[in-house]
Amino acid sequence: MAQHGGGGRPAHLVASIPDRLRSPRPSISFEFFPPKDDAAEASLWDAIRRLERVRPAFVSVTYGAGGTSQDRTVRVTARIADETSLTPLAHLTCVDQSRRELRRVVGHYADSGIRNVLALRGDPPGDVGGSWTPHPDGLAHAEDLVRLVRGLGDFTVGVAAFPDVHPDSPDLDHDVDVLVRKADAGATFAVTQMVFDADTYLRLRDRVAARRDLPVTPGLMPVTSYRQIQRMSELMGTPLPPTVVERLEAVKDDTRAVRRVGVEIATELGRRMLDEGAPGLHFITMNRSTATLEVHEALGL
Repeated sequence: MAQHGGGGRPAHLVASIPDRLRSPRPSISFEFFPPKDDAAEASLWDAIRRLERVRPAFVSVTYGAGGTSQDRTVRVTARIADETSLTPLAHLTCVDQSRRELRRVVGHYADSGIRNVLALRGDPPGDVGGSWTPHPDGLAHAEDLVRLVRGLGDFTVGVAAFPDVHPDSPDLDHDVDVLVRKADAGATFAVTQMVFDADTYLRLRDRVAARRDLPVTPGLMPVTSYRQIQRMSELMGTPLPPTVVERLEAVKDDTRAVRRVGVEIATELGRRMLDEGAPGLHFITMNRSTATLEVHEALGL
């Protein structure tokens, strides 16, 4: 029988993600993307069930590039809330959404009992490197979305952070200022883009900590494909550290070796960041569980 929290809602739905991030025990969380077809959905649910066993602090389901796949994201997130013991962090972006449409999506999440939302501006639709233009009746910045969600009910709101500097940002100082404004708008935790250089994460984390009490969890992706990492670098809008590229290029023609090195790199990064006081690790799973579980085990989590 499910345990219930306030208002009769299951405890895993009303759990406070910021409280879990402040626990002495490192917080482990997992990120999935919405499946494109029935076979992909079956694979996703296999990964979810395997990863559920290690009792993560929360899990999230992204929107597709440029804000696509919203309906699938909402549906899968609601199913996680209804059919598992996992705490879902619901993604929400400003992309091509009016204020009314944003309120409707938040309403769908609320109807599923979800109370944790990740508020994102999102990438320009059709071209993640293009210029950003808000919906005529929409929102221009993530901080505006944070305020909207907080005004709609008892929601805990997280935001994105960019250790390697956001593609639209002039410098790290600006990114820190943006994170502080998001916190002032009501955000109570942040999750970063995938990290491949621990120093960039630690620098951002420390700069934010000097100004606000905002837990910042680093994103971590075990690389399992050389082509995958090239694509991810393009989507991130930032070059990968030369040391990472060199290690993967040295074995790029050996699929198993790429995967082994990718797991090694993720393990080294994860250990360094946890040793330096990161509140946890947010695994970008690519809807696969094996490599993530290998890093999890290697870190002794």
